[in-house]
Amino acid sequence: MRKKETKRKGRGSTTLFLVCLFAFFLLFSFPLSLFFPPFPGVGPEVRGLRPSPREPGPFRPFRPLQPRGSGGFFPGPSSTSASSLRFGGVPSAMAPPMIQSWISHSGPKLEVFVPFLGKYHRPVSGRCCQACTPRSWDGFYPEDLAALGFRDASRVTEADTRFRGWLVRRVCGFLAAWEWKIPAESPGELLVRICSNRRVQSAASGREPGSRGDEGSQRRWKEEICQILGEIQAPLSPLLLRLCHWLLPKLLTRLFLGVQLHQGQLEMVLRAARTPEVPLVFLCSHQSAVDGPLLSFVLLSQRIGLPRVAVGAGTSPRLRSLLQRLGGIFLPSGVAPTWSDVDEGLPGAVLDAYVQEVLRSRQPLVLFLEEPSAALRLAAPARRWLLRLLRALRDGAVPDVLLVPVGIAYDVAPGGVEQDGAPPQPLGIGSCLRAAFRALRCRHRGCAQVDFSQPFSLREFVDNNLVGPVLTGNHPEQLLLPAILGRSPLDVGSVGTPRPSLGTEEEILVTALGLHALSDSSACSAVTAVGITAALLLHRHRELVLLPRLMRDFSELLEQLLLRGRAVGFSGQLRALVEHSLRLLQPPPGPPSPPGPPKASARARLGRLAAGIRHHLAREAVGACAIRALLLELLPVLGPPSSLTRIVLSRDELLRKILQLLQLLRPTLLGLQPCQPPDCHSLDILDKLILRGLLEEEVAEGERRGCDVAPRRFWQGHSLGFFTDDSDSDSEQGLPKQCYKLREPQGFPGFLLFLCRLLSPVLQTYGRAVQFLQRAPWPQPEEDYVEALLEFLAEDEDGYPDRSLALSSLQSFKDMGVLEELQTPTGRALQLSQPFQSASSREKLAAFIQQFTQL
Repeated sequence: MRKKETKRKGRGSTTLFLVCLFAFFLLFSFPLSLFFPPFPGVGPEVRGLRPSPREPGPFRPFRPLQPRGSGGFFPGPSSTSASSLRFGGVPSAMAPPMIQSWISHSGPKLEVFVPFLGKYHRPVSGRCCQACTPRSWDGFYPEDLAALGFRDASRVTEADTRFRGWLVRRVCGFLAAWEWKIPAESPGELLVRICSNRRVQSAASGREPGSRGDEGSQRRWKEEICQILGEIQAPLSPLLLRLCHWLLPKLLTRLFLGVQLHQGQLEMVLRAARTPEVPLVFLCSHQSAVDGPLLSFVLLSQRIGLPRVAVGAGTSPRLRSLLQRLGGIFLPSGVAPTWSDVDEGLPGAVLDAYVQEVLRSRQPLVLFLEEPSAALRLAAPARRWLLRLLRALRDGAVPDVLLVPVGIAYDVAPGGVEQDGAPPQPLGIGSCLRAAFRALRCRHRGCAQVDFSQPFSLREFVDNNLVGPVLTGNHPEQLLLPAILGRSPLDVGSVGTPRPSLGTEEEILVTALGLHALSDSSACSAVTAVGITAALLLHRHRELVLLPRLMRDFSELLEQLLLRGRAVGFSGQLRALVEHSLRLLQPPPGPPSPPGPPKASARARLGRLAAGIRHHLAREAVGACAIRALLLELLPVLGPPSSLTRIVLSRDELLRKILQLLQLLRPTLLGLQPCQPPDCHSLDILDKLILRGLLEEEVAEGERRGCDVAPRRFWQGHSLGFFTDDSDSDSEQGLPKQCYKLREPQGFPGFLLFLCRLLSPVLQTYGRAVQFLQRAPWPQPEEDYVEALLEFLAEDEDGYPDRSLALSSLQSFKDMGVLEELQTPTGRALQLSQPFQSASSREKLAAFIQQFTQL
């Protein structure tokens, strides 16, 4: 009897446990489906956001509808009320006509969509470089990419599972996570393959040359290889992976209003993933600690595969072990994080062999190119991972590698990096849990968007190698120092110590690949509403501004971005978008700040949030700053004119100023592709100024010719071969000079001044860094210099204490020859070069930077 009662109690407890588990799933899933209903579909249309009683506030996530017909445009506003302004805020009098449709007897029903604002197609960015990879330009790119629309990756629905029904909708997240394919691997087989690698064997035998066949020595270096491999990775835990990827969407819905994916870009990646024997490597920008889990979830949930994600070194041992079980990989302790002449030995050989095995297994590999605290600057660990990719291709481990630049755009990046710009602190499990609980209590949530650029071939990029000659070409000190110091190039001579070389041919190729991928990932990132609002508040409305004026400027700036084909990561009514951005821009809870101008830290935060706008308008901003510098030279001679539009600017002088500014600022800071030399970029900038209506060609009536096809030189000393014909140089003497007049865009008054101010955070940081040169003790380590410079920038009421800009100014000064590196007993240190140890030379450098700076 007792046995029967025990069995009945056991059965009853098991049944009770299953009922409780089922109730838990229902309880956990029901509120999500109530407050965050799944998307009805995806498509090219973007409708205005309407307030709903289910979610407070006027802003709701991006909810595209089902595609209709063969459109692919941004439809304009269809409402005639003043409260339904969308994007550009088009009034009812300018509303486009109604959508027309007709029925063809020989085909399906077709619909004609009026483009957004009656002019523009829906911008979709993400094409690869046509100069470096021309064969990849036509690959994997769907013809109907713009018409495929968006989807929210953070909301898992029953469409992501094999089942349908009411119960499936309650537990669809659990079912989808259980169905996702996780690769099974045997740690023993991986260890055997790595030990049989020739590079590993030669590195191991190099430690003990005379004992290669000794059984004891072989056992010792196998144990060492196993230890190094344990530092790099750990066997995957399928149960832990499914549990984390089941909980991660629930956390993402608390962090963001939505995580948008363009289905056309996703289709490109899926086509590339089906290429036989060719692995995928994702090269990503890095803004937050959430980037790794977010991208891992996106790739796994979209059936691309479970990626191996490269993680930085700032993690605790317990968190490192947990991340390794989830697919994270780390650099071993024996591999130096920076370039050095020291042989990496066995750890480097094991890392090479491991990356080759990952590529052979066709597991996706995710590499972050930058650090969150130092944006647009190629990180040292990224160089180490890229070096392994090139070696695997060179050794023939894989026939080719498809590289996919990835851009991640947040309204406000989670993690607090955008608030203080401090270096990342070591992460632990406790800090991650505290951050998750803070996210659950977050009241104002922003949006996130993941953009995939077009995949391109690594072998094709290496074979062409257009970036290497540009990197090893003329150095900035050879072009800038004569203009800064007022001497001829022969008088300047060699500045300080010889400029350190970029390394071996392999290291130069790594730098070229990293800079190009960093530029591509930044270019494909979407524009955020918070970024537009932050740029307007920082560079256009520094005092109080009325909301209607801010809404009008938001609409005008958005129109300028759409004209340039920039993708946007938001939709909705204009007023709701601006109010939503202002809520996200509010300072974090804390003691109230005294009235007055914003602090330097607040300006630096606005500058970081507006960096995307500066990146997308960098070319026109460089041209506007060059126009300002040229006007400063002309106005003392001409006197104050009645209108700036009456001043005529010389083409040669304008190109000279543009080239000087391009030599001063680093290409990654401006989002320029490093495969083009600066003189080509200067011509492109001038063309864009003319195309956008900021400049107008001016030719005197008596000098106009019916057909003028004679060649013109760029300018003396910097002519382009394909614009110059030396055999016909005599015909240039009688040609009139090309000149331009300033114009003001009709839709955006004051746009030229706004463009000048876009670069003011960068140029002011450079100018303050020149003033800091006379205060810093020399020589000093680079880390101490950066920290002291940030403290100096924070003292200025108009300064921008941003770590990324401080590091950029340091690298520019090293490239120009202002600072030089010395080898000291304690390590490498910075030293002020000989020409700039005098106060007069530093004043000339400050004046050179000040001519481009618009306060």
